[in-house]
Amino acid sequence: MNRTVAAVDCGTNSLRILIADPAPDGGLIERVRRTEIVRLGQGVDATGRFADEALSRTFAVLDDYAHLLAAYGVGSGRIRMVATSAARDVANRDAFFAGVRHRIGVVPDVISGVREARLSYVGALGSAAVRDALGEEPVLVVDIGGGSTELVIGTGDGEIAGSVSLPMGSVRLTERFLPSSPPAAAELAAATGFVDGLLDDCGLELGRVRSAVGVAGTVVTLAWLAGAAPADQARMPGAVISRAALDAVAKSLAARSAEQIRAVPGMHPGRADVITAGALIADRIVRRLAATGLVVSVADILDGVALEIVSDAG
Repeated sequence: MNRTVAAVDCGTNSLRILIADPAPDGGLIERVRRTEIVRLGQGVDATGRFADEALSRTFAVLDDYAHLLAAYGVGSGRIRMVATSAARDVANRDAFFAGVRHRIGVVPDVISGVREARLSYVGALGSAAVRDALGEEPVLVVDIGGGSTELVIGTGDGEIAGSVSLPMGSVRLTERFLPSSPPAAAELAAATGFVDGLLDDCGLELGRVRSAVGVAGTVVTLAWLAGAAPADQARMPGAVISRAALDAVAKSLAARSAEQIRAVPGMHPGRADVITAGALIADRIVRRLAATGLVVSVADILDGVALEIVSDAG
């Protein structure tokens, strides 16, 4: 019997898939993990609709993912797709739903920010390398997406004490506050003020956090730029970006244009114009913590969703 499962995560900036088998220890045996930048949230903050070209990019990647699912024999009953920030409030999400169902046979589950945060927490701490790199509790998991940032505080063994989803992400912050390339000082100040205001009112005691874990593409990219880990993601879990290194990377990115960032060898071209905003968000969060930096986790919401499928299947 084929027990392979597939989790698909559609965010504001990226469309990702994890195909995995259940492991005897309760974890996952990864078969495929892919990320494609589709920028589904292009202009959503201003228009309230998915752009036609953004839907086209997303559907083209889903066509490729459908071939992967068929190759690994994953039926629709063992596929789960979650859609996050970009799909929560758009006027034309029915067109998105229909296109997804046509290609991979499931309807996306548009999850709340709280559920997104909890799935990210479960997934992030599923890595033994990450757990080994943690210091004292409480632990904060940080998931910086394109449209929102999820913060979850809990313990190293997975018990969650509090979570929040904040409407600040790398794409949203760039589109709203950082139109220039490189951004002007006044633009950076406005973006920083916006992020700090949301963190001030987030309801979590961030100053008590002794260990922090960062997940998803923004943090992985920042770890590589900071020299904390190689570009090969398979070797990144458990790497640590120090507070000083993160501050230096954020300042360096803010001084460069998107074209200059895109020219950095190994930089994903679809992330180059928004990584400055992502670095700003990460830096402002870490400044508030008692932790000395961010532990990198390649495992994230995809792993949380996949583990949920395995659990539900029994």
